[in-house]
Amino acid sequence: MISQPARIVRSILLVTVAIACASGCSSKQTVRPIAKPEPVPAAKSPSRPSVGERAARVALQQVGTPYRYGGSTPSGFDCSGLVYYSYANAGKNVPRTTGGLWSDLAPINDRDMRVGDLLFFSISGKMSHVGLYLGGGRFVHAPSSGKVVSIENLGSDYYRRAFIRAGRPR
Repeated sequence: MISQPARIVRSILLVTVAIACASGCSSKQTVRPIAKPEPVPAAKSPSRPSVGERAARVALQQVGTPYRYGGSTPSGFDCSGLVYYSYANAGKNVPRTTGGLWSDLAPINDRDMRVGDLLFFSISGKMSHVGLYLGGGRFVHAPSSGKVVSIENLGSDYYRRAFIRAGRPR
């Protein structure tokens, strides 16, 4: 608190000196502008997105596409078809079925999940559903007949209970 009045007094003193100098100076002298601060260096350009990040972007572009059993095109997707299509468009081949994905992927710890990792769920007592992790506890998936590709929250009661594990394509 004591330093505040000292700052104010110092500021007033500096302004007074500046005014006195400016008024006593000849008209031939010019007042130099205050130097601009050095610009902050721009952040380095982000590295190229990972295959998983690219796959997640592709999957997000499909939000609103209708669910279609056995579908793996933008005219309709089932859950593994969405994963298959998204990764293929990101430049990586992955198995077409949920079981194939489960067997082929490297399991990862929940706290190590990254965008594009696959999330496996137990529906009706068996591993039968997969989605792509988006980060922040959200994922995109093709849920079931009569629904559309959508974004869900892994923390919701239903998906938190159904979640089995995450995996990352090798």
